[in-house]
Amino acid sequence: MTHASRAEHRTNWLLAALEPEDFAALQPHLEVVELTRGQVLYEAGDRIRHAYFPHHAVVSLVNVLEDGQTVEVALFGRGGVAGLLSALVTREAFGRYVVQMAGTASRIAVEHLDEVRNVRPKLRQLIASYGELLLGQTFQILTCNAVHPVEARCCRWILMMHDRAEQDTLPLTHEFLAEMLGVQRSTVSVVLRTLQTAGLIQQGRGSITVTDRAGLEETVCECYGRIRRIAQRVMPGRYPLPKSGP
Repeated sequence: MTHASRAEHRTNWLLAALEPEDFAALQPHLEVVELTRGQVLYEAGDRIRHAYFPHHAVVSLVNVLEDGQTVEVALFGRGGVAGLLSALVTREAFGRYVVQMAGTASRIAVEHLDEVRNVRPKLRQLIASYGELLLGQTFQILTCNAVHPVEARCCRWILMMHDRAEQDTLPLTHEFLAEMLGVQRSTVSVVLRTLQTAGLIQQGRGSITVTDRAGLEETVCECYGRIRRIAQRVMPGRYPLPKSGP
């Protein structure tokens, strides 16, 4: 494996946090793959064969209801791994894993990941810590979806995407945001116009550009800050998120 490939794997914060010997044990089994926007990695009930450590891609886990409506449950970016926790026991996907932002990821067969994890205690501990982080994030997202207004939830979603991207322009459409937030497209359009009028974002064709991050943080509900604090408490020093506030 080339030095460039090793560096690319370590774009993911979890892989970057591994001890050198633990990363060396995983490295032969990792491959860099391209993920395209809208790509479905797994549907609910699918057997999970690979775990994905995103680099600049972002993946959502959504619950699909019988009427086709979807609700976002978890978000995976360069600070996480998609598919791993579903694969620990049944190896069946909880819901639909769909790529929100195109980019690369490090992929590994779950059998190989299990083999390495079983003999590397520090890797097991890192995965356990990430599991607690993901549970806390999911707990807060579900609470947010249940009780907070759409504008605040939309700000949270944009900020979480911004944290995981290396650019201010995010490839987000009204339709996609409506699907993730579980609301009508017209509702999202009204909210985004309000945020743009306030100077917080700029809408483009199939994209949203963050123009005032501090302003978004003032508009967002408490859930965004709580999710950040969970990350810093559970995995201190391993989540180099952008500085909050101005």
